[in-house]
Amino acid sequence: MASVYHINKGINKPIEFKGLKAQYIAYLAGGLVLLLILFASMYIIGINLFICLFIIVAAGTALFMIVYYLNNKYGQYGLLKKAAKRYIPHSIKFRSRKIFIHLKK
Repeated sequence: MASVYHINKGINKPIEFKGLKAQYIAYLAGGLVLLLILFASMYIIGINLFICLFIIVAAGTALFMIVYYLNNKYGQYGLLKKAAKRYIPHSIKFRSRKIFIHLKK
């Protein structure tokens, strides 16, 4: 009998959810968890409910706007490349020629 195999068309493609790609999904999820904790702590402290809601809605809107902006500007790996670029040295200084002399060996 012949076997039937289903082909996954999403191989080698980034995970995408509502236009967000790759790590931006995690950034948004982490931000939403922080907003939930912030709301709970403000409510427990005793801040007025409407003030809590206003702050959380404003911060949530800002979070969504920033994450979608970063997603559109940098894409799947661009933000990681930008963060890694900070660790590239501007120049390399050698105090002796030993490194270059021993390269032939």
